[in-house]
Amino acid sequence: MNVIELLDSLQVQHDESAARAGELRDQIEQLTAALAETEARLAELAITRKVIAELAPAGGEPAPPETNTAYQAIVNAFNQHPDQEFRARELHELLGMPTDEASVNVTRARLGRLVRQGFLTQPGRGRYQKRT
Repeated sequence: MNVIELLDSLQVQHDESAARAGELRDQIEQLTAALAETEARLAELAITRKVIAELAPAGGEPAPPETNTAYQAIVNAFNQHPDQEFRARELHELLGMPTDEASVNVTRARLGRLVRQGFLTQPGRGRYQKRT
């Protein structure tokens, strides 16, 4: 290989590297813009959350649970026996609901939601009681 071929080869490699650097700069520019948009959205969401938290009643009654008939029956049972702890199966027996494992598991999920909503407490594993 002579010097001219070597210089031509170096020029081709230089041109390819310069093109790749340009592509990478474009990607960086696009990613920087996307990052700025996302950070702005995060700031908006934080402000929205803060405003809603300030407007929400503090320390008041928890949000009412969902109002379909199964939830209402569960809530009514706890309202009638506010100091009593129930297991899901015991609640089914009290309410005359089917006690098969699938039905009881659905009620366990509902009880978990009521705990997360703040209507019930869980004083022990698998036990639920109305929050006082």
